[in-house]
Amino acid sequence: MAKLIAILNVVAWSGFWAFGYLALSSGSGSGQTVTAILLAALGGAAGLWAYFWLVRHSEATGYARPRNRAVIRDDLAEEQPL
Repeated sequence: MAKLIAILNVVAWSGFWAFGYLALSSGSGSGQTVTAILLAALGGAAGLWAYFWLVRHSEATGYARPRNRAVIRDDLAEEQPL
């Protein structure tokens, strides 16, 4: 499953850059421009989703070290005013 998501990630980002370039270089606000903008946004959204899925998967399986996360303790949070 991870390999399939990785392939989706590459294809989605490729679509984002290709259709984003077409949208920016088309010039006028024609129907082709709107279609290119929508496809670029769809590619960017799918690329972000796939990237974040891969990051979570690699942390969960132990392939990548988990990120440092701050833990706020309740006893210290009450003593220090904001």
